[in-house]
Amino acid sequence: MADQPSLFPAAEPVASALKITPMLEQYLRVKQENPDAILFFRLGDFYEMFFEDAEQAAAILDIALTSRSKKDDVPIPMCGVPHHAVQGYIRKLLEAGRKVAICDQVQDAAEAKGLVDRALVRVVTPGTVTEEECLDPHAPNYLVALHRDDDGIGLSAIDLSTGEVRLSALSDAALLPDELGRLGPREILAAASDTELHDLCRAALPEVLISGVPSSQLAPGLAAEWLQRSGAATDGSLPATALAALSASLWYLERTHRAGLSHLRPPSSAGRADRLHLDQATRRNLELLATGRGERRGSLLWVIDETRSPMGGRLLRDWLLNPLADLVAIGARLDAVEYAREHLHWRTQVSQDLGAIGDLERLSGRLAAGRVTPRDITGLKGTLERVARLKQVIAPVSVTALRRCGEALDPMPEIAARIGRTLADDAPLSASHGEVIRDGCDAVVDELRQLSRSGKQWITEHETRERQRTGISSLKVRYNRVFGYYIEITKPNLHLVPDDYRRKQTTASSERFVTPQLAEYESKIVGAEEKLHALELQLFQQLVGDIAAEQGRLSRTASALAEVDVYCGLAVAAEKYRFIRPHLTRERRLAIREGRHPVVERIAGRAGFVPNDCALDPLGPQIVTITGPNMAGKSTFLRQVAQIVLLAQMGSFVPAAEAEIGLVDRLFTRVGASDNLAGGESTFMVEMRETADILNHLTERSLVILDEIGRGTSTFDGISIAWAVAEYLHASAARPLVLFATHYHELTDLA
Repeated sequence: MADQPSLFPAAEPVASALKITPMLEQYLRVKQENPDAILFFRLGDFYEMFFEDAEQAAAILDIALTSRSKKDDVPIPMCGVPHHAVQGYIRKLLEAGRKVAICDQVQDAAEAKGLVDRALVRVVTPGTVTEEECLDPHAPNYLVALHRDDDGIGLSAIDLSTGEVRLSALSDAALLPDELGRLGPREILAAASDTELHDLCRAALPEVLISGVPSSQLAPGLAAEWLQRSGAATDGSLPATALAALSASLWYLERTHRAGLSHLRPPSSAGRADRLHLDQATRRNLELLATGRGERRGSLLWVIDETRSPMGGRLLRDWLLNPLADLVAIGARLDAVEYAREHLHWRTQVSQDLGAIGDLERLSGRLAAGRVTPRDITGLKGTLERVARLKQVIAPVSVTALRRCGEALDPMPEIAARIGRTLADDAPLSASHGEVIRDGCDAVVDELRQLSRSGKQWITEHETRERQRTGISSLKVRYNRVFGYYIEITKPNLHLVPDDYRRKQTTASSERFVTPQLAEYESKIVGAEEKLHALELQLFQQLVGDIAAEQGRLSRTASALAEVDVYCGLAVAAEKYRFIRPHLTRERRLAIREGRHPVVERIAGRAGFVPNDCALDPLGPQIVTITGPNMAGKSTFLRQVAQIVLLAQMGSFVPAAEAEIGLVDRLFTRVGASDNLAGGESTFMVEMRETADILNHLTERSLVILDEIGRGTSTFDGISIAWAVAEYLHASAARPLVLFATHYHELTDLA
């Protein structure tokens, strides 16, 4: 949009050419404070946009661009969206990488003398959105902040929708693309002056919004204060660079979110020592989350995801991207999956309740911000009732991981009971609509509600009586916010109007009157309704505040539910696709009998896949060379072995008849041919860079998958490169396990 000629003058020249109205002055003041956001300015039932914001938003949202002007004035570009449907429009702007500043009316129009007071209530950005309509239920929504100094790069990742906080420190900037690729943030914060860091982020994730923050905010002070308030351990183990990044995140959230952050949990450290490291190329080559075409169908996650809740789906995704490298922790997960697989009746009971549970993690985020609806809270009551049942079902289980989850489940019976006593069963979508509080909950509410209902009945009866008294069959009692209740009589019947009617307004086709009786009842009805709505809103907000104060209990319950959901989901996948429990050892060998590629088998069917064996041992067949024609299955075999290892170390059963897997700490893959035109890299350059990265980071527990090394250049050069790489891997002191597929049959001479 910026490169196209504007249909209207820019904001500043227009403003200088116009006589600034109070409303426009109000708009320009808020816009000046948020120059990088599209400003949604509330006018009545619409959010309006003006000047360049209108032009840009109209193009993105595909809505009409009009102008606001009077005769002889310079036209002001304008567009608008209805306030009741605003979330859908905000979602489109966020997907386009834009921020949205929301300026709302903070004063009742009926009380305003002149211009209604408006104020900025929130800036919605891709990394700070919490509304379900704008979020992928099965993926996290991270706001990542980075701070670079001489010691490396500190990273803070906050999912505001769930309250998750992660901190890590990278010793080398070269590790950043892999970490960003794993987290998949929606927005990145970095010092505005650090253009080199911005460029590094943009190269890693070209579509992600990068926001600059003042260097003064990249100091650990704010993070240290928050950690102390949150009760997190502050033993000095958290890197200073990560704390500086966390400070920038907290400062940014205070400026944009403008609501409570009590749901943010003490940070977890995204350590690298206790997990199987997967670099960006490996995650892409193994098609863990999406295929090479960007589709979920055909990915490994597509096969194994049998979770029943959004929370479980997000946790499974995290486990898949961060497999473990700890035998005890892996064994605990496998024990839980095995129990769930072997106890069908138990698993069915648990899965039924999990499928009916709402997204408790993301509800916590909206609770802290006070952006929940009555239906959210009545839904929470149903969730807590199911949590109580799940706790009873899980309690007798002796498996460590499941027992720990069962103990963490908190049905919060006092909260569930209070919701039941306070809110109506059929509570409306918005608290402002009334009828939120249950009859019998509050004596004043009951009294006001009865007065309101009886008053409306009196109005109906009064209309009938007046029709009979005056003989005007078309007489109607109507209401609007300006004049209140009035009697409307069409002009042909004006000669029948009684003397006690007092004229209030004349329209083109009728006249409006009031009577002393009507005015008296109006004061009772309207006063009662206003008091009723205010009191219901107050009681609802008190309830929300009291529930929000229990964030810790809700978070622990949500985490336990997600974990149980993943165990049951992996058990369903294991039964569905004939997966078996792998045997993991501290040895370095790998032995798989009748292994299968989980994705290919699911698509082709059981009869359409031929199982394969694989045996690797640093003291025996350390490197296996696979040759054969195109479409012979070389790449399928390579990916299958890598996926079996990955599944085993994330705690899943695997597609094989038997699988003995020595613990792997790094899984490398060099598969497929692709260039990086945006980065100025040819296919051959990409291949050599990825291969060099593998050779430079080998460990004795690495598993290396190489497919067609050297094919990006001439035949003789390619053979030489492939031969040299194979010899280096064999002679390496680390002696990693290697699968090497090639068209160069000459490599078989290496045996």
